[in-house]
Order: sequence, then C-alpha cells, then structure tokens
Amino acid sequence: MDILSRTEIEKREYEWLAPYAMKSAETKGRQYKEKEHPYRSVYQRDRDRIVYSTAFRRLEYKTQVFVNHEGDYYRTRLTHTIEVAQIARTIARALRLNEELVEAIALAHDLGHTPFGHAGEDILASLMAKHGGFDHNTHGLRVVDFLEKRYAAFNGLNLTQEVRRGIIRHASPFDKKRSGDIKGAQLLEIQVVDIADEIAYDNHDLDDGLKSGLLTEKDFEGIQMWEEAVTSVEKKNLNVDEEIRRSQIIRHLIDVQVTDIVDNALKQINKLRINSLGCLSKTNTKKIVIFSEKMECKRSSLKKNLKKKLYEHYRVVRMANKAARFLKSLFEIYCDNPKQLQPQAFEKISTYGKYRAICDYLAGMTDRYALDQYKKFFEPYERV
Repeated sequence: MDILSRTEIEKREYEWLAPYAMKSAETKGRQYKEKEHPYRSVYQRDRDRIVYSTAFRRLEYKTQVFVNHEGDYYRTRLTHTIEVAQIARTIARALRLNEELVEAIALAHDLGHTPFGHAGEDILASLMAKHGGFDHNTHGLRVVDFLEKRYAAFNGLNLTQEVRRGIIRHASPFDKKRSGDIKGAQLLEIQVVDIADEIAYDNHDLDDGLKSGLLTEKDFEGIQMWEEAVTSVEKKNLNVDEEIRRSQIIRHLIDVQVTDIVDNALKQINKLRINSLGCLSKTNTKKIVIFSEKMECKRSSLKKNLKKKLYEHYRVVRMANKAARFLKSLFEIYCDNPKQLQPQAFEKISTYGKYRAICDYLAGMTDRYALDQYKKFFEPYERV
C-alpha cells in the first residue's frame, strides 16, 4: 500500500476544499528555506512544531479568569486552546476550509499570553508602555519567531507566513483592534479561529463561573439565550444530576452558536460572491465569518450579564489585582538589579535590552512559577 504523500495531500485539497480556502501548495512559505516533508503538508508541520514547543506546554499552568491555585478544575490556557481548536475545526470542515491551517492557528493563538490571564497582560502593557509596549499577539509572534529554541539553523519555529499572520492578526473582544496593511477580509481560516475563540471563551467561562459558585442560574433568568438553552435541555426530560444538566446547557449554547456561524458565513460568502482567495482581498468587508444579527443580539445580552456577574465579581477583581501586584513587583525588582535573573534570561539583555528581556521572562512564566518567584523575593524564610 502506498503512503499518503504530501503531494497527494495537496492534490486532494484542490479536489475537496472550497475555492476560497487556503491551499497548502499556495503557501507564501517560511522565512528560512527548508526541505518539505514527504508525507506532511506545511500546515501539519506547523501544527506539530507548535504542539512540541515549550510555550505550548506552559499553557497548562496559565489561567484565564481563575488563578491556578484557586482550583484544578477550571479551564487553563491549554484546555481553552484545545477547545478552540475543536470548535474551529468543526466550522472549518463544514465550510470546506483548510482544517490543518485552522488547527495550527488555533493551537498557536494564545502562545503569547502572560501568567494570570488578562490581568497579567494589562500590567505588562502598562509597565512596558515606554519601552516598546506589550500585547499577547505581538508577543506570540515573538515567541514563534525568536524565543523558542529547537533548531540549530535558526531561532524560533520557522512557521509559514499564513500561521504567523493568524497569530498576529488574531482578534478576540479582549484584543487591541488593529489597522494595518491587509486590505479586505483576512483568510477565512483566520476568521474561523477568531470566532471559535469567542465562542469557547464565553461559554467555558460561564461554565467555570457556575462550577465555582460565583455564578448561579438565577443570574441568567430573563436572558433569552440562556432560557432557550434550559428549555431545550428540560424538554428531553433527562433524569440526571445537576452537573450533567449544566453541561448539557453549555453544550446547547455552543452548538447553536456554531450552527449559526456556519449558516451565516455561507450566506455571506454567497452574498459577496466569494469564489476565490483573490475575492477576499477585494471585498469591502473585513469580516465574513460572523454571527447573524439575531444571534449577535442574543449573545450580547448573555455577554453583558457575564461581564457584570463574573468578570466584575469582587473575587475575580481581587484575583486580578493580586496577580498584577505579583508581576509589577517582580518586574521592578529585576529592573533594579537584572543580575537576579536566571542566567539564560540575563544573557538576553545584550540582544533585546533590559526591559524587553525582563518582559519576555515574565510573560513566559506560568502562574505557579511566578508565585514561586514572588515568594523567593518577598517571603523572608523562603529559600532563594
């Protein structure tokens, strides 16, 4: 039996993928020229490089809303990333987009995140305001281009231009809005990851909020989208415990949003007559993979309630402020005397400068490691 070669994979993409999908054979390539793999496409190789990276492994101990030591059953950046990849691949398959590219971008989209979720990013952005700034997308690109050390011939992972663009152009509601050199709509594969991230983020934070007890179902009474999900689950007359019932509600919420995205994206594609990659750069709209107006309206009410009841909950605010103090204190103490940095981090000062090297070091920390470092500096009986 013959193996499925890269050439055959590329051939099958032209036969199966939609005309507006990104084909592996049409990649703009990598910064450093490499020999192609005999039976993996370029995006399969990118996905594998991301999975084996140090930054990807560290996502296991980087959190989103809840700090790591608050409980081991909450989502981490790693579990969130895997969930985004699953949702994104479902949408991509339905729209006949390049699943391998979508998965690679999804798995890489949070590589630049700091410890302690968005609180960590906010404090680093503030501390670095006069030293080149900080945001997790730009830092994610920095991770895959420079900071990962796995190859003798070059720094970074040497990913394809399409995956790199997916990292830097990733846009969730928490990310800075970017204007730039890209006219028209981005690759649909990038748009799919953006929307999958939003679906995963909202629904899984809702799930974690309910598990933690910071949220109750009463908090969502009168919210149409929530009540429709509850009604749908209760109609099935499932004789199950509360945890399974809640899981079924969250499952329903995700399912209706994914279905809406697929249906509405296809309508947008037909309406705009997108029948090739070239059409994307010519269209006047920036987003094609979007929710319908009806779904966006429903989601808006749910998101506003989630923001008010969870993200602005006093315990979450306390966690965020505490995390910010940890990172600010570490940043300042390293800046006062950089020789306190570990040797590998200290050596990077000569290449990147003091502030950027310290920022890279802090951004790469997990929640647990940052807490350990804080204790070593500020608890008198802790071994250094």
